[in-house]
Amino acid sequence: MLITSAHNDIAVKIRQLSESRQRRAIGEYLVEGVKPVREAADAGCDIVSVICTPDRESEFKGATLFSEELFSRVSTEKTPQGVMAIVRIPDTKPRAPSSSCILLDGLQDCGNVGTIIRTANAAGYREIYLLNCADAFAPKTVRASMSGIFFARIMTGGRDEIFGALSDVTMVALDMNGENLYEFVPPPKFCLLVGNEGNGISDDTMSKAKYKVSIPMDKTCESLNASVAAGIAMYHLKNIK
Repeated sequence: MLITSAHNDIAVKIRQLSESRQRRAIGEYLVEGVKPVREAADAGCDIVSVICTPDRESEFKGATLFSEELFSRVSTEKTPQGVMAIVRIPDTKPRAPSSSCILLDGLQDCGNVGTIIRTANAAGYREIYLLNCADAFAPKTVRASMSGIFFARIMTGGRDEIFGALSDVTMVALDMNGENLYEFVPPPKFCLLVGNEGNGISDDTMSKAKYKVSIPMDKTCESLNASVAAGIAMYHLKNIK
């Protein structure tokens, strides 16, 4: 059956899932695009439903069919590819990490959060803690993560809850006043702290750090984008022998 009405229950839910409050209440999020939907399935994500346009029906058997007009209306993409999935949000309750991890403190840009998730997955950081950050499951964040969100354990919560889970882990803060990153030797297991785009790591979070490291830069450069800096630090700290 081809669905054309914007009042259809699934169409209404898709629009709701573009809002953070509704995502939390429903416990689901959106994944858009041919490659991301396939990768979500391959990663074993709990897919609630797949929606596609008629021209994609042969690729996604059993999907709910939306007319092209309706799909464009509910899509969060500028150029929709004609397929999306509704995916259940996994358990995000903080727990102790199994290996080195990363904590993002107050990052507000979905693109930065998503890019860091993408890079963390590539660099082998499977556990990512978000404290007062942009929603990891917002469409823009999911898109920027380039499927990294399907493979990392994203944990959110209050300050006490997160730092309780990290109580036995050495904290390494990425800070402009820290020692040279390339001269620092990290402990076998650590948590890299990355702060807000404009204000850096909050005082409360910084007080938890045992070490501070900085990325040396040419004098003509004042700072790096948060996601770029995080990427450099993640790769370097993981590859020290």
